[in-house]
Amino acid sequence: MPPVQTNSRHSVWALLAALALLAVPSQALAHDGAGLVGGFGAGFSHPLSGLDHMLAMIAVGVWGAFLGRPLILALPVIFPGFMALGAGLGMLALPVPPVEAGIAVSVLTLGVMILFAVRAPALLACMIVAAFGLFHGYAHGLELPLSADPVGYTAGFVLSTGLLHLSGIALGLLKSSGAGMLALRGAGGAIAIAGLIFVGGAITA
Repeated sequence: MPPVQTNSRHSVWALLAALALLAVPSQALAHDGAGLVGGFGAGFSHPLSGLDHMLAMIAVGVWGAFLGRPLILALPVIFPGFMALGAGLGMLALPVPPVEAGIAVSVLTLGVMILFAVRAPALLACMIVAAFGLFHGYAHGLELPLSADPVGYTAGFVLSTGLLHLSGIALGLLKSSGAGMLALRGAGGAIAIAGLIFVGGAITA
């Protein structure tokens, strides 16, 4: 048993260190679309270029792991699905509520859900994740380069999003130990603080 405790302790510290770095505000959260060219490759790399996108997508996986079946599988499917729908709206430039504010609120809300280990009803959890997926997808679609292949671009960012969800689920499995649960909830607090910073930036922009 002692080796298991040691590995768990190492995992917890590694998680805290990684999320401490992620919580630092960065210019990477800007959605100006600069440098985006092509199709699948650009779409795949785009979610990785924005700190707010990355935090939200990892948080979806962590929260799904907290909630257990069927949401551990459902949430990482619903989010990319509604992202694809939102991307379509963005490509058509259809009007939606303020996108940056919606993305910022998604980071804040998901961080709070993890911090307090909120066990929301399945339908409510799905609705929350679906709504946030629309905002994130709209941002991706709106920034689609005119020269890009929309199908390849969409496939790229959906796949990248799915992998980020899987990483969040893997982190969420740390909940099985007391120290792991404590670390995850602390990480949720860090994500929520980052979300507050993003909300402030969206309001003053």
